[in-house]
Amino acid sequence: MKREEILLRLAALKCEQKKRRAENKLFDYNAKKKHRKQLAFHRCKKRNRWVFGGNRSGKTECGAVECIWILRGIHPYRKNRKDVFGWAVSLSAQVQRDVAQAKILKYLPKSWIEDITMISGRRDSPAGGVIDQIKIKNVFGGISTLGFKSCDQGREKFQGSSLDFVWFDEEPPRDIYEECLMRVMDKRGDIFGTMTPLKGKTFIYNEIYLNRKHNPEIWHEFMTWQDNPYLPKKEIKLLESALDPSALDSRKFGKFSEGAGLVYPEFDESVHVIEPFAVPPEWQDNISIDPGLNNPLSAHWYCVDWDGNVYVVAEHFAAGRDIDFHADAIKSISRKIGWRTDGRGRIRALIDSAANQRTLACAKSVTELFYERGILADTNVNKEVFAGIERVKSYLKSGRLFIFSNCVNMIEEFKTYSWADGDSPVKRDDHCMDELRYYIASRPHGPERAISTVAADKLRRIRGRHRHFES
Repeated sequence: MKREEILLRLAALKCEQKKRRAENKLFDYNAKKKHRKQLAFHRCKKRNRWVFGGNRSGKTECGAVECIWILRGIHPYRKNRKDVFGWAVSLSAQVQRDVAQAKILKYLPKSWIEDITMISGRRDSPAGGVIDQIKIKNVFGGISTLGFKSCDQGREKFQGSSLDFVWFDEEPPRDIYEECLMRVMDKRGDIFGTMTPLKGKTFIYNEIYLNRKHNPEIWHEFMTWQDNPYLPKKEIKLLESALDPSALDSRKFGKFSEGAGLVYPEFDESVHVIEPFAVPPEWQDNISIDPGLNNPLSAHWYCVDWDGNVYVVAEHFAAGRDIDFHADAIKSISRKIGWRTDGRGRIRALIDSAANQRTLACAKSVTELFYERGILADTNVNKEVFAGIERVKSYLKSGRLFIFSNCVNMIEEFKTYSWADGDSPVKRDDHCMDELRYYIASRPHGPERAISTVAADKLRRIRGRHRHFES
């Protein structure tokens, strides 16, 4: 084959590829620069999964593409089938037309559409009207159906149907969410949502984000402006300067907040929470305690690797118990994880300096009571609140703080720890946050310990194998 003929064929191939991309935006979605968190959403096998994202973070795109993949029978990460029936649920008909419907039409090639039923507007120009249903040709020979619903129709309009999936574009009212759970029950179908949490700490905050019922089928992810590789950095800076802290929590980070906002919006479970692994003894550093008897006592075990990364590897958290109980629990956990002791079998820890106080109810302080039980509690901690919070923030931002997933109380406090009206956090559910701050603020600012290159590489591999976000 002559060179000129090869060049002509390559030009024709590129022309055909360009034509197909123009007709099918899914080519661009699949081939574009990888959006790591969109990929995590598509790969997730849980039946109730949500993306909490800031505006323009890419959350709605992944919801629309998920619908089309399922309806068409071409999902790359899930079992496909024909004759699928699902709903796309918006807050109102106008929002449906402008957001969810527009995204579906953007990624749905016209050649895949079997029929369209309109509530208002023309079938030959559906983008300008409000769609009732779209019939989509399934690759297995059937016809799938996507129905559009709006929450302002009321709960009654959501009754009766048996569905394979429901996509919520933004947060629905609780009664409609619960009705849709019933619609997917008999088919063991999926619920997925993409939303910016602008309403504060609603039922979705408790049901999905905190997952207080410990439903194993619930999964969530946060998307921020930084996660979207196509959002210009200049625009991000402009938006940041125009929003107050509370609005920034929701619109940039996709975080739930109320009042003046979260203290640690930088906290990201997909980055900072990792699965437990066997920590090398050389990493053991200290235990930090926020004392409480009637109130919760919080204690965590902290390790530091040779790069200066901090790991929270174990947790004790209990309220309404005496010193004997807490001391026994701390010693038991220490034995279980092989925590080091001094030559006399005693355990060292940091503790709030308030533990030195004596009361009329007891002639001895908490520090003294712990000492008698083999726990050497050091009250020389840095308790400056604002500076301590800033140091914790720096660890979160630089990716140097990791919490083992079994430290559930610390993880929940990260999600709920909020500012009061001034420059101090709300004094509620903050025991883990306080002793974390004591520990981080008391760490030296200087260079980390030196180690040979070979040993450093070995320890990085140990750490890297157990970060679930890198696996």
